[in-house]
Amino acid sequence: MARTTESRPSAHSRLRRSADIFRAAIDKAVAEGAKLDDMMLNLTLSDASELKRDRTLATEDISFSDGVMRFLGVKVTPGGVTSSSLDVTGGGA
Repeated sequence: MARTTESRPSAHSRLRRSADIFRAAIDKAVAEGAKLDDMMLNLTLSDASELKRDRTLATEDISFSDGVMRFLGVKVTPGGVTSSSLDVTGGGA
């Protein structure tokens, strides 16, 4: 009996993994003493787009208000970077 393996992650798992990576980074920064207002998620256009399309996220996790996207309360800046990262400007991190 042959086993088949999927060589590429599905779009759903890729979206979930991105959200989980960003969530873990935010949780770690908060645990180290940073405040949500002191953080900014600098995302590639692709990562920002994936978060917007992620239907598995709770409505409380992602918001759009006054032209600003937030993920878990952290402001998201889409584009202008080649690699997504969490910028923590204050707090303990």
